[in-house]
Amino acid sequence: MTAISEYFGADSPLGKTLPGFKPRAGQAWMAEAVAETLAESGQLVVEAGTGTGKTFAYLVPALLSGKKTIISTGTKALQDQLYHRDLPLVSRAIGRPVTTALLKGRANYLCLHRLEDVAPQLATHAMAGDLDAVREWRHRTRSGDRAELTDVAEDAAVWPLVTSTADNCLGAECPLYQECHVVRARRAAQEADLVVVNHHLLLADLAFREEGFVEFLPGAEAIILDEAHQLPDLAAQFFGISIGSRELKRLGDELRAATLGLGQPELQRRLDDMAQAVRELRAEAPRDEGRYELSALREALHLPLVTLVAAMKTLLEGLETVDDGSAELEKLHERLWNATERLQHLNDDESWEGLRWLDVGKRNVRLHLTPLDVSARLGGLFGTGTQAWVFTSATLAVGEDFGHFTNRTGLGEARCLAFPSPYALAENALIWLPPGLPNPSDRGHTDAVMESVAPLLEYTTGGMFCLFTSHRALNAARRWCRANRRALRGRRLLVQGDGPRDDLLRRFRDSGSAVLLGTGTFWEGVDVRGPALTVVAIDKLPFASPADPLMMARLEYIRRSGGNGFTEHQLPQAALALKQGAGRLLRDDSDYGVIVLCDPRIASKSYGRLFLDSLAPMPHTDALDSVHAFLARHEAKADRPSVVGGQAK
Repeated sequence: MTAISEYFGADSPLGKTLPGFKPRAGQAWMAEAVAETLAESGQLVVEAGTGTGKTFAYLVPALLSGKKTIISTGTKALQDQLYHRDLPLVSRAIGRPVTTALLKGRANYLCLHRLEDVAPQLATHAMAGDLDAVREWRHRTRSGDRAELTDVAEDAAVWPLVTSTADNCLGAECPLYQECHVVRARRAAQEADLVVVNHHLLLADLAFREEGFVEFLPGAEAIILDEAHQLPDLAAQFFGISIGSRELKRLGDELRAATLGLGQPELQRRLDDMAQAVRELRAEAPRDEGRYELSALREALHLPLVTLVAAMKTLLEGLETVDDGSAELEKLHERLWNATERLQHLNDDESWEGLRWLDVGKRNVRLHLTPLDVSARLGGLFGTGTQAWVFTSATLAVGEDFGHFTNRTGLGEARCLAFPSPYALAENALIWLPPGLPNPSDRGHTDAVMESVAPLLEYTTGGMFCLFTSHRALNAARRWCRANRRALRGRRLLVQGDGPRDDLLRRFRDSGSAVLLGTGTFWEGVDVRGPALTVVAIDKLPFASPADPLMMARLEYIRRSGGNGFTEHQLPQAALALKQGAGRLLRDDSDYGVIVLCDPRIASKSYGRLFLDSLAPMPHTDALDSVHAFLARHEAKADRPSVVGGQAK
């Protein structure tokens, strides 16, 4: 027996520090595969079903390998959990403490210089309370990680004023450089044996390295990416170009504050022209929030974009005549030049191949240029042969085929393994296909979905997730629930948008029998264990809109390559998304429940079988009586009260 497998056997030291630890064959095999990949500096792609314990399956071999390792996660929430909870537990269990570091992008750290010099000039009266909270926190924090300051909302307007970006950071010329939280965090990362980052930071580092710049992450011998299914779309966005009206307005405001005392009225007039051009661009953009292909808006936006580029160039010329010797003004000049270059690329159809599109938000209009394919760039970065790469997630393969993921990431030569969930899916889960539902395009589809799933509340004392593929359907379901309160049988109703996601989940768990309506953000990364969740209802097969710019870019690339975009991309992408949503149901080996798929195309279309196969070995039925019997059997086995008329007895 090898050293690695001993950590996942019956006498594992993990059992002494991890409550409820049980040996799992898939976890041990995955750990062996990870250890081999680290030793050989190879490439490994691993799909690990829910309950496999993939986090410990890569942490143990990483810590035992002695290699300098980077672990990258899809979200900052998982990054914090991995660093603050999982890593210390495993380190104690294996008795091999290593130096570790948590590293985030610079916008996550308090910038002392901007707090002192920029925020006082640009903060509005509405920001005063948040700014005071940041000033008080400054004297308490050691890391400067804004996640510590929970009293200030994550999207508060004050944060851009008191944090820095790569564009506005003064670097070594900053008067507070020696006290800089970012500099300290990076120094700690350089000295650590294991560093926990997120995909955005990792991609930024890879892009800098590709362009010949010195990378700011430590040179690692092994890189492990958790939630790796997010990588292709993130890379497509990251390796593109974008610029937004809010960013340009903030740049103009900072330039005005830096030059106001220089006695340059002509410069102020040019700043006014740029500000007016930004306002005109926003005014000509579509009013409805959403994503739009730029070519369809060319006639309306061409003149505003040309006017804005001209105003920025004129401002650049004016700044070249100003020389006050300040590092801050020099940096602002550099930022304006960079922004002008990006805007010209975005407005020139011939400058760079890709899809140009517009993202319209409540207070921001952002232009994007997304590359049609990033596989060659990613493959070149991953295939150096000098580092070990491990990519893992619960959703990477369609059936047993990893091609959808490996083709998009340039990992054609990687070793691919799948470890199914150790949970008894065939016994503890049931898929229900409600008969007689209208097509998803029908206006009454959402009402019909709610009318079909609400009766299940009679059969279980547990709670229900209703997951929707659009905000429009989510809002229609909210209206239905409010108009049909009795159908909820006294259950608490929680709706995405009525509070922070984590707070809604806490209330859902505490209730034990609530109904939660959610969309995108609840489809993955949500963990509700036990009887609080026994039904997950999904309104439609999660096909991304063909009008979505990221989807359009990928489909265009496949078309140019002579392929079929639906079968090669849209279909496998939807199957993987469905696996993510369905994965919310069983989070422990004692969990049970029903997945309701409310899209009649599963039965009427030839591709429907692919979706059912992606959820194997869960059985499926269209008989409501079978669902009732399934829930009754499991609730009796769990010694839970039976349900009559929505009330426990």
